[in-house]
Order: sequence, then C-alpha cells, then structure tokens
Amino acid sequence: MPDSRLTALADHYATIALGHVTREFPNKLDHVLNEAADARAPRDLHAIFYGSFDWHSCVHSYWMLARLRRLFPDAASAAAIARRFDDAFTPANVAGEVAYLSRPLSAGFERPYGWAWLLMLAAELRRDAAGERWSRVVRPLEEAFVARLKAFLPKLTYPVRAGTHANTAFALALAAEYAEVAQDIALLDLLADRAEAWFGLDQEAPAWEPSGDDFLSPTLIEAECMHRLMPPGAFSDWFAGYLPSLVHQIPRTLFQPAVVSDRSDGKIAHLDGLNLSRAWCMRALARSVADDPREPILRDGAEAHLAVALPHVAGDYMGEHWLSTYAVLALS
Repeated sequence: MPDSRLTALADHYATIALGHVTREFPNKLDHVLNEAADARAPRDLHAIFYGSFDWHSCVHSYWMLARLRRLFPDAASAAAIARRFDDAFTPANVAGEVAYLSRPLSAGFERPYGWAWLLMLAAELRRDAAGERWSRVVRPLEEAFVARLKAFLPKLTYPVRAGTHANTAFALALAAEYAEVAQDIALLDLLADRAEAWFGLDQEAPAWEPSGDDFLSPTLIEAECMHRLMPPGAFSDWFAGYLPSLVHQIPRTLFQPAVVSDRSDGKIAHLDGLNLSRAWCMRALARSVADDPREPILRDGAEAHLAVALPHVAGDYMGEHWLSTYAVLALS
C-alpha cells in the first residue's frame, strides 16, 4: 500500500479513536460496589480511561493513538493526538487511576486483558522519544500493573483458553512485548516459564473455534505467545507438533473467516475482531516460518481475514469503539 494511503488510513483510525476515548456513555463498567457511595459515573471513577464503552477499550485505543503518532508523525492527526495525551496523561490523572486499584475488591479489576493492554500502551510510549514526557508520567500506573502481573502469574495454576478477555496466552504475548521494551528480564523470564508450563506439551491443536463471541483465536494466539517467548529453535519444533498439518490448511476452521450476522450486537460483533486478530497472528507466525511452504499459507490466510474484516472497522459503535485497535495490530 502506498505511503499516502497508509497515512490516510492512520488518520482515519486516529479520528475514530479521538472521537470515543472521551465519550463517556454508553459505558460498561468493571466495578465492584462496596457501598452505596461507590455507585458513580465512569468519569468519576477513572480520570483517564473513562471513554470508549469500557476501560480496556479506552486503554488500547490510547495505545493505538500512540502507535499511529509514532509511525506517522507527519499525519494530520498527530497534533490532535499530542493534545489529547497532554490533557490525559497528567500526574493527578495517573494518581487517580492508581488510587482506583487500591480499592477493596479491586484486585481482579481488568485481569488480565486490561493489564496487558496498559503495559502495551506503556511500551509504546517508551518506544517514542517524542513521547518521553508522557511515559514518565504514566510510569506509576505501569509499575502497578507490572507488580500485579508478577504476583498473579505464579499462582495461576491453569491457563484460560477462551477466545475472549480472560485468555492467558494473549495477555502473556502482550506483556512479553512490554518486558522486552522495558528490559524487564525478571518479567520476561516469568512469562516464558509460565508459557512453557501451560502450553509446552500441547500438540495437534484441535481448533474448536470460533465460539459465538470470540474475538481471539485460542489456537493461534497460543502459537503467537510461544513464538514470542520460546527460543527460535525450540519454537520451531513446538510449532511443528502443535499444528502438524498447517501446510494443508488444517485445521480448516482457522482458514475460514468468521461470519458476523449482526454488528449492532456487541458480542456477535466480536467476530470481526476474531478475523482481525487471526490476521495479526498469521502474519506474525508467517515470519517464523520464512522460506517454508507454510509461509504463503499463513500469509494468504491473513489476507483473506483482513479482506473480510477491514470494511467493518467503523459503522456501529459496538464495534467502532475497539475494532480499529485490532486493525492496527494486524496491519502494523
């Protein structure tokens, strides 16, 4: 795709996100009421991430804005993104988000999906020299979620293999990206250890998917998690046993884009995200088997899923408040 078209697409996605990261309603809270006084509006609870329908979608929309600003610094949207970040990422606002985590019964707040996306946002701000001022301000919130992840993973006996927010492999994959950028070797070692313990013996994945509201492929995100956390040679052997018939497009369901029957239904609209996240995983995994017969199989599969999903990133708010994040994840 020519650079001008990519820049236009980046501006389009940035405009979508800038339109909803400060849109407070409708809103689906992950909020435990300890007393009547805790019944408060999203903006009263969260100083930064009160928009985009829910906390985690707001977080990963800020991640997307940070990535687009870094990759397309001359885009028309770059200045508007910087102004939004200046308003959002202040010491007082970050302190408010950190304080929310200290509430009674908030230990499980947004675990692990929101945790992983917050760390992805922190990693993206760290990557960009122009974003250093925001990175420094966000650091207390970043450190709070690193601490939560390090405390939680050792006591998680079994992984969650669902195709939705609780998926363990997805959280590990995103956290691994953060750990590499932040050079947190202790976290990276912990992630690798847990991934090996949970997934190291998996073979001949059956790919019982999609379920009715998946936005992740349990099969492919596990492979991408191991791709990120295993040494290349060890991953090559593991991947060959995990999807032994991949060159024949088996399991077939992985190569059949999901059908979305009603994009105004928030759960059914998840399936557009499944198509985008499959494309993201397939593109990444194709790089791991370069010059191998599986490479074109994965690349063609990714393109087929993108072709089905990209036209529907915007249109209905049930998808629009989050799908552009997964489009950027797949495309960048």
